[in-house]
Amino acid sequence: MAGAQPIVVYPLAEDGGRRVRVDDRFVGMAYGLLDIVEFLRLAGLDEVDDDWVRESELIEWRGSGPDGWGR
Repeated sequence: MAGAQPIVVYPLAEDGGRRVRVDDRFVGMAYGLLDIVEFLRLAGLDEVDDDWVRESELIEWRGSGPDGWGR
C-alpha cells in the first residue's frame, strides 16, 4: 500500500455517517470530526484533535473533505 494514506474517510452514507478505515481495517462510522478523533485515539494515535484531523496529510477524504457531513 505504498504511497496511499493510511486513514480513509469514505463518502456520506444514507444516514449521514462516513465509514472510516485505518490501514486495512474499518474502525467505525463517523458522524463528525470528533468520532474520527476517537477512532484514531483507539487506534493508538493519542495526540490527535479535530484540527489535526482537518489538516493531516495522512487522511484521504473521499467524496468531500472534513466539513462534508450529513444531517
